Amino acid sequence: MAFDPSSDYPLGAKRPDLVRTPGGIALDELELDGKGVETAELRATPETLRLQAEVARAAGRSQLADNLLRAAELAPLPDETILEIYTALRPRRSSAAELETWAERLDSWSAPVTAAFVREAAQVYAKRGLLAV
Repeated sequence: MAFDPSSDYPLGAKRPDLVRTPGGIALDELELDGKGVETAELRATPETLRLQAEVARAAGRSQLADNLLRAAELAPLPDETILEIYTALRPRRSSAAELETWAERLDSWSAPVTAAFVREAAQVYAKRGLLAV
C-alpha cells in the first residue's frame, strides 16, 4: 500500500510497517526492555523523518517539513558533529568562510538542504553584522 501523507498520520499507529529503528527493528517488534536494544535504537531514522516531513508538508506546515528534512540529513551524523555545527551557527562564532566550509562538508555528506540553510544563515549574519571578525 502506498504512503499517503494526508491520511497515514500518526505513522506509528496507522503505518507501523514504515517505521523501523536504525538497526532495522520493526516498530511492532520493538521491546524497550528487549535484549540488544540500545539507546541508539530509539532514535528516529532518516526515512521516518522524511515521511514525517511529507506529512507536515501535506498539512500545510512547510517550515516544520523543512526542519524535518534537515533532521533527516543530520540523523546519520555523530552527535559531536551536530554539536559542532550548532556551535558554528551561533551568532559571532564563525566567519563567512568557516560557515561555507561547514556547508561544503554538509554537501559532501549528502545534506544539501542543511548546507543551503548554513549558507542562508551566513548571508543573514553578514547583513546583520553577526559574523565572527
